[in-house]
Amino acid sequence: MNAHDVTVIGGGLAGAEAAWQLAEANFRVRLIDQKPARMSPAHTTPLLGELVCSNSLRGDEISTPAGLLKAELRQSGSLIIRCADATKVPAGGALAVDRVAFSRLITTTLALHPRVQLERRPLEAFPDEKEGPVILAGGPLVGGGLAREIRALCGDRFYFYDAIAPIVDAESIDWDHAFMGSRYDKGDGADYVNCPMSRDEYRAFVTAVREGQKVTPHSFEEPRYFEGCLPIEVMADRGDEVLAFGPMKPVGLEDRRGEQSEPSSLPRGRAERDARNDRMHAVVQLRAENRHSTCYNLVGFQTRLTYPEQKRIFAMIPALKNAEFVRFGSIHRNSYIESWRLLGAEMELRAKPWIQLAGQITGVEGYIESTAMGLLAARFLGARLAGRKLSPPPDTTAIGALYWHILHPRTPGEKFQPTNINFGLLPPLDQRASKRDRRTLHATRAQTHLTEWLAKSA
Repeated sequence: MNAHDVTVIGGGLAGAEAAWQLAEANFRVRLIDQKPARMSPAHTTPLLGELVCSNSLRGDEISTPAGLLKAELRQSGSLIIRCADATKVPAGGALAVDRVAFSRLITTTLALHPRVQLERRPLEAFPDEKEGPVILAGGPLVGGGLAREIRALCGDRFYFYDAIAPIVDAESIDWDHAFMGSRYDKGDGADYVNCPMSRDEYRAFVTAVREGQKVTPHSFEEPRYFEGCLPIEVMADRGDEVLAFGPMKPVGLEDRRGEQSEPSSLPRGRAERDARNDRMHAVVQLRAENRHSTCYNLVGFQTRLTYPEQKRIFAMIPALKNAEFVRFGSIHRNSYIESWRLLGAEMELRAKPWIQLAGQITGVEGYIESTAMGLLAARFLGARLAGRKLSPPPDTTAIGALYWHILHPRTPGEKFQPTNINFGLLPPLDQRASKRDRRTLHATRAQTHLTEWLAKSA
Protein backbone atom coordinates (compact mmCIF):
# COMPACT_ATOMS: atom_id res chain seq x y z
CA MET A 1 0.00 0.00 0.00
CA ASN A 2 1.30 3.43 -0.92
CA ALA A 3 2.30 5.82 1.85
CA HIS A 4 0.76 8.57 -0.26
CA ASP A 5 -2.47 9.21 -2.15
CA VAL A 6 -1.07 11.59 -4.77
CA THR A 7 2.31 12.42 -6.31
CA VAL A 8 3.09 16.01 -7.29
CA ILE A 9 6.18 16.46 -9.47
CA GLY A 10 7.82 19.89 -9.31
CA GLY A 11 8.23 22.28 -6.41
CA GLY A 12 7.61 25.53 -8.27
CA LEU A 13 4.59 27.73 -7.74
CA ALA A 14 2.09 25.40 -9.43
CA GLY A 15 3.44 22.25 -7.76
CA ALA A 16 3.62 23.85 -4.32
CA GLU A 17 0.06 25.13 -4.69
CA ALA A 18 -1.24 21.75 -5.86
CA ALA A 19 0.47 19.93 -2.99
CA TRP A 20 -0.95 22.38 -0.45
CA GLN A 21 -4.51 22.19 -1.79
CA LEU A 22 -4.52 18.39 -1.70
CA ALA A 23 -2.89 18.17 1.73
CA GLU A 24 -5.42 20.63 3.13
CA ALA A 25 -8.15 18.40 1.67
CA ASN A 26 -6.80 15.54 3.84
CA PHE A 27 -4.90 13.65 1.12
CA ARG A 28 -1.38 12.35 1.65
CA VAL A 29 0.89 14.04 -0.84
CA ARG A 30 4.31 12.99 -2.08
CA LEU A 31 5.98 16.15 -3.45
CA ILE A 32 9.04 15.38 -5.58
CA ASP A 33 11.43 18.18 -6.52
CA GLN A 34 14.76 17.72 -8.29
CA LYS A 35 16.61 20.45 -6.38
CA PRO A 36 19.27 20.49 -5.05
CA ALA A 37 20.35 17.19 -6.65
CA ARG A 38 19.77 18.71 -10.09
CA MET A 39 19.55 22.47 -10.66
CA SER A 40 18.10 23.96 -13.82
CA PRO A 41 20.09 26.75 -15.49
CA ALA A 42 17.59 29.29 -14.11
CA HIS A 43 17.56 28.28 -10.44
CA THR A 44 20.08 29.22 -7.76
CA THR A 45 18.62 27.94 -4.46
CA PRO A 46 17.17 24.65 -3.19
CA LEU A 47 14.02 26.44 -2.00
CA LEU A 48 10.55 25.60 -3.29
CA GLY A 49 8.61 28.30 -5.10
CA GLU A 50 11.77 30.05 -6.27
CA LEU A 51 11.06 33.14 -8.39
CA VAL A 52 13.31 32.99 -11.43
CA CYS A 53 12.72 36.44 -12.90
CA SER A 54 10.96 39.41 -11.30
CA ASN A 55 9.96 39.50 -7.63
CA SER A 56 6.64 41.09 -8.59
CA LEU A 57 3.35 39.25 -8.87
CA ARG A 58 2.00 42.32 -10.74
CA GLY A 59 -0.90 44.62 -9.86
CA ASP A 60 -2.94 43.94 -6.74
CA GLU A 61 -5.96 46.16 -7.32
CA ILE A 62 -9.03 44.09 -8.03
CA SER A 63 -9.92 46.31 -11.00
CA THR A 64 -6.84 44.94 -12.82
CA PRO A 65 -6.73 41.46 -14.37
CA ALA A 66 -3.80 40.35 -12.18
CA GLY A 67 -5.43 41.83 -9.10
CA LEU A 68 -8.69 40.03 -9.81
CA LEU A 69 -6.89 36.70 -10.25
CA LYS A 70 -5.04 37.18 -6.96
CA ALA A 71 -8.30 38.05 -5.21
CA GLU A 72 -9.80 34.80 -6.51
CA LEU A 73 -6.76 32.84 -5.37
CA ARG A 74 -7.03 34.36 -1.88
CA GLN A 75 -10.70 33.45 -1.83
CA SER A 76 -9.76 29.87 -2.81
CA GLY A 77 -7.21 29.48 0.01
CA SER A 78 -4.03 29.77 -2.07
CA LEU A 79 -0.77 29.03 -0.25
CA ILE A 80 1.28 31.03 -2.78
CA ILE A 81 -0.73 34.22 -2.34
CA ARG A 82 -0.79 33.78 1.44
CA CYS A 83 3.02 33.54 1.46
CA ALA A 84 3.28 36.51 -0.92
CA ASP A 85 1.09 38.64 1.34
CA ALA A 86 3.23 37.66 4.34
CA THR A 87 6.52 38.60 2.65
CA LYS A 88 5.52 41.61 0.53
CA VAL A 89 7.75 44.62 0.03
CA PRO A 90 6.73 48.16 -1.01
CA ALA A 91 5.89 48.25 -4.73
CA GLY A 92 3.14 50.82 -5.22
CA GLY A 93 0.00 49.12 -6.50
CA ALA A 94 1.78 45.83 -7.20
CA LEU A 95 2.31 42.82 -4.96
CA ALA A 96 6.08 42.29 -4.82
CA VAL A 97 7.87 40.04 -2.37
CA ASP A 98 11.17 39.48 -0.64
CA ARG A 99 11.98 36.56 -2.91
CA VAL A 100 14.11 34.61 -0.42
CA ALA A 101 11.67 35.06 2.46
CA PHE A 102 8.79 34.16 0.12
CA SER A 103 10.38 30.90 -1.08
CA ARG A 104 11.60 29.99 2.41
CA LEU A 105 8.06 30.38 3.80
CA ILE A 106 6.61 28.14 1.07
CA THR A 107 9.31 25.54 1.72
CA THR A 108 8.91 25.41 5.50
CA THR A 109 5.11 25.42 5.30
CA LEU A 110 5.07 22.37 3.04
CA ALA A 111 8.00 20.58 4.72
CA LEU A 112 6.26 20.83 8.10
CA HIS A 113 2.80 19.83 6.84
CA PRO A 114 1.86 16.46 8.38
CA ARG A 115 0.37 15.19 5.12
CA VAL A 116 3.22 16.25 2.80
CA GLN A 117 6.18 13.97 2.16
CA LEU A 118 8.91 16.05 0.48
CA GLU A 119 11.38 14.07 -1.64
CA ARG A 120 14.46 15.73 -3.15
CA ARG A 121 15.46 13.76 -6.23
CA PRO A 122 15.36 13.97 -10.02
CA LEU A 123 12.88 11.83 -11.92
CA GLU A 124 13.61 10.30 -15.31
CA ALA A 125 10.16 8.78 -15.82
CA PHE A 126 6.60 9.18 -14.62
CA PRO A 127 5.59 7.00 -11.66
CA ASP A 128 3.66 3.87 -12.57
CA GLU A 129 -0.13 4.10 -12.58
CA LYS A 130 -0.21 1.67 -9.64
CA GLU A 131 1.45 4.34 -7.47
CA GLY A 132 -1.61 6.55 -7.77
CA PRO A 133 -2.50 9.77 -9.60
CA VAL A 134 0.19 12.27 -10.58
CA ILE A 135 0.24 16.02 -11.10
CA LEU A 136 3.15 17.16 -13.25
CA ALA A 137 4.09 20.77 -12.55
CA GLY A 138 7.60 20.75 -13.96
CA GLY A 139 7.67 24.40 -14.94
CA PRO A 140 8.78 26.03 -18.19
CA LEU A 141 12.25 24.45 -18.02
CA VAL A 142 11.19 20.82 -17.61
CA GLY A 143 13.93 18.58 -18.95
CA GLY A 144 15.63 15.20 -18.74
CA GLY A 145 13.68 11.98 -18.89
CA LEU A 146 10.35 13.64 -18.08
CA ALA A 147 10.71 16.00 -21.04
CA ARG A 148 11.45 13.02 -23.29
CA GLU A 149 8.37 11.20 -22.01
CA ILE A 150 6.19 14.27 -22.56
CA ARG A 151 7.58 14.65 -26.06
CA ALA A 152 6.81 10.99 -26.77
CA LEU A 153 3.23 11.50 -25.57
CA CYS A 154 2.66 14.86 -27.23
CA GLY A 155 4.72 14.58 -30.41
CA ASP A 156 4.87 17.86 -32.29
CA ARG A 157 2.40 19.37 -29.81
CA PHE A 158 5.21 19.94 -27.29
CA TYR A 159 6.96 23.27 -27.74
CA PHE A 160 10.24 24.56 -26.34
CA TYR A 161 10.25 28.19 -27.41
CA ASP A 162 7.42 30.56 -26.88
CA ALA A 163 6.88 33.27 -29.51
CA ILE A 164 4.17 35.63 -28.38
CA ALA A 165 2.66 38.46 -30.42
CA PRO A 166 1.40 41.65 -28.72
CA ILE A 167 -2.32 42.06 -28.03
CA VAL A 168 -4.24 45.34 -28.09
CA ASP A 169 -7.62 46.33 -26.70
CA ALA A 170 -10.14 46.44 -29.55
CA GLU A 171 -11.60 49.74 -28.37
CA SER A 172 -8.23 51.48 -28.63
CA ILE A 173 -7.85 50.86 -32.40
CA ASP A 174 -8.13 54.02 -34.52
CA TRP A 175 -10.67 53.04 -37.16
CA ASP A 176 -9.92 56.13 -39.24
CA HIS A 177 -6.72 54.28 -40.20
CA ALA A 178 -7.96 50.68 -40.29
CA PHE A 179 -10.38 48.54 -42.24
CA MET A 180 -11.81 45.03 -41.98
CA GLY A 181 -10.93 42.46 -44.62
CA SER A 182 -9.35 39.09 -45.38
CA ARG A 183 -6.58 38.48 -47.85
CA TYR A 184 -8.15 37.69 -51.25
CA ASP A 185 -11.53 37.94 -49.46
CA LYS A 186 -11.12 34.45 -48.02
CA GLY A 187 -13.30 33.32 -45.11
CA ASP A 188 -16.16 35.71 -44.59
CA GLY A 189 -14.07 38.51 -46.09
CA ALA A 190 -13.69 40.36 -42.80
CA ASP A 191 -11.58 38.16 -40.55
CA TYR A 192 -8.81 40.69 -39.90
CA VAL A 193 -8.38 44.30 -38.92
CA ASN A 194 -5.94 45.77 -41.43
CA CYS A 195 -3.71 48.70 -40.49
CA PRO A 196 -2.08 50.18 -43.61
CA MET A 197 1.15 52.17 -43.65
CA SER A 198 2.52 54.41 -46.38
CA ARG A 199 6.00 53.90 -47.81
CA ASP A 200 7.46 56.65 -45.61
CA GLU A 201 5.64 55.44 -42.49
CA TYR A 202 6.86 51.90 -43.11
CA ARG A 203 10.49 52.90 -43.62
CA ALA A 204 10.50 55.00 -40.43
CA PHE A 205 8.99 52.02 -38.62
CA VAL A 206 11.68 49.61 -39.88
CA THR A 207 14.41 52.01 -38.76
CA ALA A 208 12.83 52.28 -35.31
CA VAL A 209 12.59 48.49 -34.99
CA ARG A 210 16.25 48.08 -35.90
CA GLU A 211 17.39 50.74 -33.45
CA GLY A 212 14.99 49.86 -30.63
CA GLN A 213 16.26 48.46 -27.34
CA LYS A 214 16.00 44.68 -27.15
CA VAL A 215 15.68 42.31 -24.19
CA THR A 216 18.90 40.38 -23.59
CA PRO A 217 18.21 36.62 -23.49
CA HIS A 218 18.73 34.81 -20.19
CA SER A 219 21.89 32.74 -19.88
CA PHE A 220 19.80 29.58 -20.25
CA GLU A 221 18.08 30.82 -23.41
CA GLU A 222 19.89 30.04 -26.63
CA PRO A 223 18.82 32.70 -29.18
CA ARG A 224 17.49 30.06 -31.55
CA TYR A 225 14.57 31.03 -33.78
CA PHE A 226 12.39 29.13 -36.21
CA GLU A 227 12.40 30.50 -39.75
CA GLY A 228 8.63 30.49 -39.76
CA CYS A 229 8.44 32.48 -36.53
CA LEU A 230 11.24 35.04 -36.60
CA PRO A 231 11.26 38.14 -34.39
CA ILE A 232 10.33 41.24 -36.37
CA GLU A 233 13.71 42.82 -35.57
CA VAL A 234 15.54 39.85 -37.11
CA MET A 235 13.47 40.22 -40.27
CA ALA A 236 14.04 43.98 -40.31
CA ASP A 237 17.80 43.45 -40.10
CA ARG A 238 17.70 41.19 -43.16
CA GLY A 239 16.58 43.96 -45.50
CA ASP A 240 14.46 47.08 -45.87
CA GLU A 241 11.53 45.30 -47.50
CA VAL A 242 11.62 41.93 -45.72
CA LEU A 243 8.76 42.83 -43.36
CA ALA A 244 6.73 44.24 -46.28
CA PHE A 245 7.10 40.86 -48.01
CA GLY A 246 6.50 38.96 -44.76
CA PRO A 247 4.00 39.61 -41.96
CA MET A 248 3.28 43.13 -43.26
CA LYS A 249 2.65 42.27 -46.90
CA PRO A 250 -0.28 44.18 -48.46
CA VAL A 251 -0.84 41.62 -51.24
CA GLY A 252 -4.44 40.44 -51.61
CA LEU A 253 -5.92 43.23 -49.49
CA GLU A 254 -8.23 45.95 -50.75
CA ASP A 255 -9.18 49.05 -48.78
CA ARG A 256 -12.65 49.75 -50.11
CA ARG A 257 -13.58 52.46 -47.65
CA GLY A 258 -15.18 55.42 -49.37
CA GLU A 259 -15.32 53.77 -52.80
CA GLN A 260 -18.97 54.66 -53.29
CA SER A 261 -18.36 58.34 -52.63
CA GLU A 262 -15.38 58.72 -54.99
CA PRO A 263 -16.14 60.89 -58.03
CA SER A 264 -16.25 58.85 -61.21
CA SER A 265 -13.89 61.36 -62.83
CA LEU A 266 -10.93 60.16 -60.73
CA PRO A 267 -8.06 59.15 -63.02
CA ARG A 268 -7.66 55.44 -63.58
CA GLY A 269 -4.62 53.41 -64.51
CA ARG A 270 -1.02 53.17 -63.41
CA ALA A 271 -0.79 56.54 -61.62
CA GLU A 272 -3.77 55.70 -59.45
CA ARG A 273 -2.43 52.23 -58.68
CA ASP A 274 0.92 53.71 -57.72
CA ALA A 275 -0.74 56.22 -55.40
CA ARG A 276 -2.82 53.47 -53.82
CA ASN A 277 0.19 51.22 -53.39
CA ASP A 278 2.12 54.02 -51.72
CA ARG A 279 -0.73 54.57 -49.25
CA MET A 280 -0.75 50.85 -48.50
CA HIS A 281 2.92 49.98 -48.91
CA ALA A 282 2.68 47.66 -45.89
CA VAL A 283 -0.17 46.38 -43.74
CA VAL A 284 -0.18 45.20 -40.14
CA GLN A 285 -2.93 42.63 -39.68
CA LEU A 286 -4.76 42.19 -36.38
CA ARG A 287 -6.53 38.92 -35.63
CA ALA A 288 -9.23 38.47 -33.00
CA GLU A 289 -7.68 37.00 -29.86
CA ASN A 290 -10.89 35.68 -28.36
CA ARG A 291 -14.43 34.67 -29.22
CA HIS A 292 -15.71 38.09 -28.14
CA SER A 293 -13.34 40.11 -30.38
CA THR A 294 -12.52 42.39 -27.47
CA CYS A 295 -8.78 42.02 -28.12
CA TYR A 296 -6.66 41.62 -31.23
CA ASN A 297 -3.13 40.30 -31.67
CA LEU A 298 -0.59 41.74 -34.10
CA VAL A 299 -0.09 38.87 -36.52
CA GLY A 300 3.55 37.83 -36.86
CA PHE A 301 4.83 40.48 -34.43
CA GLN A 302 6.76 38.28 -31.98
CA THR A 303 9.65 40.37 -30.72
CA ARG A 304 12.44 40.88 -28.19
CA LEU A 305 11.89 44.64 -28.10
CA THR A 306 11.52 45.85 -24.51
CA TYR A 307 7.99 46.65 -23.40
CA PRO A 308 8.45 50.46 -23.41
CA GLU A 309 9.98 50.23 -26.89
CA GLN A 310 7.08 48.13 -28.15
CA LYS A 311 4.63 50.74 -26.91
CA ARG A 312 6.63 53.57 -28.52
CA ILE A 313 7.46 51.90 -31.83
CA PHE A 314 4.12 50.20 -32.47
CA ALA A 315 2.41 53.56 -31.95
CA MET A 316 4.06 54.53 -35.27
CA ILE A 317 1.43 52.34 -36.93
CA PRO A 318 -1.32 54.92 -37.59
CA ALA A 319 -4.20 52.69 -36.50
CA LEU A 320 -2.37 51.90 -33.23
CA LYS A 321 -1.18 55.39 -32.31
CA ASN A 322 -3.30 55.28 -29.13
CA ALA A 323 -3.37 51.52 -28.68
CA GLU A 324 -3.70 50.03 -25.21
CA PHE A 325 -1.70 46.83 -24.90
CA VAL A 326 -3.28 43.91 -23.08
CA ARG A 327 -0.05 41.94 -23.55
CA PHE A 328 3.32 42.77 -25.05
CA GLY A 329 5.21 40.48 -27.39
CA SER A 330 8.07 38.21 -26.36
CA ILE A 331 10.22 35.25 -27.31
CA HIS A 332 11.66 33.11 -24.56
CA ARG A 333 12.38 29.58 -23.40
CA ASN A 334 9.17 27.95 -22.28
CA SER A 335 8.12 24.32 -22.54
CA TYR A 336 4.37 23.99 -23.06
CA ILE A 337 1.88 21.69 -24.72
CA GLU A 338 -1.11 22.25 -26.94
CA SER A 339 -3.50 21.58 -24.08
CA TRP A 340 -6.77 21.75 -25.97
CA ARG A 341 -5.68 18.79 -28.11
CA LEU A 342 -3.92 16.76 -25.43
CA LEU A 343 -5.76 17.29 -22.13
CA GLY A 344 -9.16 16.22 -20.90
CA ALA A 345 -11.66 18.32 -18.98
CA GLU A 346 -9.81 17.82 -15.67
CA MET A 347 -6.43 18.74 -17.18
CA GLU A 348 -5.44 15.07 -17.47
CA LEU A 349 -3.35 13.68 -20.32
CA ARG A 350 -5.70 11.81 -22.61
CA ALA A 351 -2.90 9.34 -23.36
CA LYS A 352 -2.29 8.68 -19.63
CA PRO A 353 -5.34 9.91 -17.72
CA TRP A 354 -3.86 9.30 -14.26
CA ILE A 355 -1.42 12.14 -15.02
CA GLN A 356 -2.61 15.75 -14.80
CA LEU A 357 -0.62 18.78 -15.88
CA ALA A 358 -0.41 22.08 -14.04
CA GLY A 359 1.39 25.39 -14.35
CA GLN A 360 3.02 27.04 -17.34
CA ILE A 361 3.31 23.80 -19.26
CA THR A 362 -0.47 23.92 -19.81
CA GLY A 363 -0.22 27.16 -21.79
CA VAL A 364 -0.42 30.03 -19.32
CA GLU A 365 2.13 32.76 -18.65
CA GLY A 366 3.18 34.20 -15.32
CA TYR A 367 3.56 33.42 -11.64
CA ILE A 368 -0.06 33.78 -10.58
CA GLU A 369 -1.43 32.13 -13.70
CA SER A 370 0.75 29.07 -13.02
CA THR A 371 -0.42 29.09 -9.41
CA ALA A 372 -4.05 29.14 -10.56
CA MET A 373 -3.52 26.10 -12.77
CA GLY A 374 -1.88 24.24 -9.88
CA LEU A 375 -4.82 25.05 -7.65
CA LEU A 376 -7.34 24.01 -10.28
CA ALA A 377 -5.63 20.70 -11.10
CA ALA A 378 -5.57 19.85 -7.39
CA ARG A 379 -9.24 20.78 -6.96
CA PHE A 380 -10.23 18.51 -9.86
CA LEU A 381 -8.16 15.63 -8.49
CA GLY A 382 -9.35 16.10 -4.92
CA ALA A 383 -12.98 15.95 -6.02
CA ARG A 384 -12.35 12.83 -8.11
CA LEU A 385 -10.58 11.04 -5.23
CA ALA A 386 -13.52 11.94 -3.00
CA GLY A 387 -15.94 10.40 -5.50
CA ARG A 388 -17.32 13.69 -6.76
CA LYS A 389 -17.38 15.40 -10.15
CA LEU A 390 -16.17 19.00 -10.10
CA SER A 391 -17.43 21.32 -12.81
CA PRO A 392 -14.94 23.86 -14.19
CA PRO A 393 -15.10 27.37 -12.73
CA PRO A 394 -17.27 29.77 -14.76
CA ASP A 395 -15.47 31.54 -17.59
CA THR A 396 -16.70 34.82 -16.09
CA THR A 397 -14.04 34.34 -13.39
CA ALA A 398 -10.31 34.91 -13.94
CA ILE A 399 -9.47 31.31 -13.03
CA GLY A 400 -12.23 30.01 -15.29
CA ALA A 401 -11.15 32.25 -18.16
CA LEU A 402 -7.62 30.81 -18.01
CA TYR A 403 -9.06 27.29 -17.93
CA TRP A 404 -11.22 28.10 -20.95
CA HIS A 405 -8.21 29.57 -22.78
CA ILE A 406 -6.10 26.41 -22.52
CA LEU A 407 -8.89 23.90 -23.22
CA HIS A 408 -11.40 25.40 -25.64
CA PRO A 409 -11.30 23.90 -29.16
CA ARG A 410 -9.49 26.05 -31.72
CA THR A 411 -10.78 26.88 -35.18
CA PRO A 412 -8.67 25.81 -38.19
CA GLY A 413 -5.61 28.02 -38.44
CA GLU A 414 -6.05 29.47 -34.94
CA LYS A 415 -2.69 29.27 -33.20
CA PHE A 416 -2.45 28.24 -29.56
CA GLN A 417 -0.22 30.59 -27.55
CA PRO A 418 0.35 30.91 -23.80
CA THR A 419 -1.18 33.99 -22.22
CA ASN A 420 -1.35 36.04 -19.06
CA ILE A 421 -4.70 36.80 -17.49
CA ASN A 422 -6.44 39.72 -19.17
CA PHE A 423 -9.98 41.02 -19.27
CA GLY A 424 -10.20 40.08 -22.95
CA LEU A 425 -10.43 36.42 -21.88
CA LEU A 426 -13.65 37.09 -19.97
CA PRO A 427 -17.05 37.21 -21.70
CA PRO A 428 -18.37 40.72 -22.38
CA LEU A 429 -20.70 42.30 -19.88
CA ASP A 430 -24.41 42.48 -20.67
CA GLN A 431 -24.42 46.24 -20.18
CA ARG A 432 -22.56 49.21 -21.56
CA ALA A 433 -20.22 51.11 -19.25
CA SER A 434 -17.08 53.20 -19.28
CA LYS A 435 -13.74 51.41 -19.29
CA ARG A 436 -13.16 52.03 -15.57
CA ASP A 437 -16.67 50.92 -14.68
CA ARG A 438 -16.37 47.84 -16.90
CA ARG A 439 -13.37 46.63 -14.93
CA THR A 440 -15.24 47.05 -11.66
CA LEU A 441 -18.26 45.23 -13.07
CA HIS A 442 -16.06 42.39 -14.35
CA ALA A 443 -14.53 42.04 -10.89
CA THR A 444 -17.90 42.09 -9.13
CA ARG A 445 -19.37 39.50 -11.48
CA ALA A 446 -16.28 37.28 -11.18
CA GLN A 447 -16.27 37.31 -7.40
CA THR A 448 -19.98 36.51 -7.23
CA HIS A 449 -19.64 33.59 -9.64
CA LEU A 450 -16.49 32.27 -7.95
CA THR A 451 -18.23 32.32 -4.57
CA GLU A 452 -21.05 30.23 -6.04
CA TRP A 453 -18.58 27.79 -7.63
CA LEU A 454 -16.57 27.36 -4.44
CA ALA A 455 -19.77 26.69 -2.48
CA LYS A 456 -20.79 23.97 -4.95
CA SER A 457 -17.33 22.39 -4.94
CA ALA A 458 -16.90 22.32 -1.17
